[in-house]
Amino acid sequence: MCDDELDFTIARLGECRIPSPMSGVRFTRDDDRVLYHATLDGIQAWMGNSHKSAAPPAMETAGPREMLFFDPGTLACGIVTCGGLCPGLNDVIRAVVVSLHRHYGVRTVYGFRFGYEGLVRRMGHQPVRLTPESVQRIHESGGSMLGSSRGHQDASEMVEYLQELGVGILFAIGGDGTLRGAQKIGEEATRRGLKIGVIGVPKTIDNDVSFVQRTFGFETAVTEARRATYAANAEAEGARNGIGLVKLMGRDSGFIAAYSALVNNEVNFCLIPEVPFSLDTFLSALEQRLERRGHALIVVAEGAGQHLMGHSDERDASGNVKHRDIGAFLRHAIIDHFKQTGTAISLKYIDPSYAIRSVPATAHDSAFCLLLGQSAVHAGLSGRTNMVPSFWNHQFTHVPIALAVSERKKIDPQGALWSSVIASTGQPPDMR
Repeated sequence: MCDDELDFTIARLGECRIPSPMSGVRFTRDDDRVLYHATLDGIQAWMGNSHKSAAPPAMETAGPREMLFFDPGTLACGIVTCGGLCPGLNDVIRAVVVSLHRHYGVRTVYGFRFGYEGLVRRMGHQPVRLTPESVQRIHESGGSMLGSSRGHQDASEMVEYLQELGVGILFAIGGDGTLRGAQKIGEEATRRGLKIGVIGVPKTIDNDVSFVQRTFGFETAVTEARRATYAANAEAEGARNGIGLVKLMGRDSGFIAAYSALVNNEVNFCLIPEVPFSLDTFLSALEQRLERRGHALIVVAEGAGQHLMGHSDERDASGNVKHRDIGAFLRHAIIDHFKQTGTAISLKYIDPSYAIRSVPATAHDSAFCLLLGQSAVHAGLSGRTNMVPSFWNHQFTHVPIALAVSERKKIDPQGALWSSVIASTGQPPDMR
């Protein structure tokens, strides 16, 4: 997306007139900004496009505001988690609840069960009341204490239920589909003239939300994936012509696979959706690796190599294209190839996907979740809406949902990250 299309303006419900009850903290000014471009080349390119009279693109800085839009003493809030599980979901729920209670004195917080279904009254899922006591230990467990679901619900029904419950701010924790749903809720509330703030919290284990440097759960996923790559490498090294094959999450973006290759530089081949490869070229390179070293370790993202298996029109409840199983496809292709060449191999295939996404967050990820949840609360109390707290240039910021869902963030095949993966694995730079 070019600079001219970047609009980081955050929607507001109205003027802030209520002093914040927080004390002893550093308040963030409304005009504090974090630059979008982090490099001199980026700034110079922007200046070269006749923008010299305007300010460079920048995001609002996140943090507590001195003045609030909502009166915390009369405010009710809601929290919902949607989509697949992800490490850190409970940490974010806990952070939002504790911040609402202890920082602002908000006493009514509803937890909506099983995703957006919980926001539709006729579904029959009764919301639970959340307190600091009820969420005290939830961060020690994986999953979501509220449950989750995929699929779209009618925005008007959800807004009616929020209005009935007197909810002033909804915190929607989820990925691309969840954020689009949150955007529709916010737009429907605006259409009805309701002062309901909608704050999305970007959740995707794949780290593929645009204008968000890092999403919660990603670091934990890479940490857990290391167990699988270590095991696969041990199996490969322990057998003559041993091959370890590990399939990791990454429907459209290969960040988990790429960073797993960097974490364990025993990985010899990293296959991701952003970089197409020819099966014959890959098998030839694998054959050369076995001849040279006698073992190989392969990491493949779930969305890689889909062009090799034919087009699929099937979609899940969230509207995502259902990908064919590249892990099983490669396993059979590798076995068949070496059978034809008369080479005996020992192949071990590991798919740790659901084990990875259901574990508790690592310590660093847990701290990140806390700060992300607090940033969401500060934004919501100040009347901001239709936005997500982001992490950009190592600072917490605000981003409109419209930008966050504008496109999926992907690895640049010409960028520094992929160059580092090629250098680490030693795989051919072009396997098309």
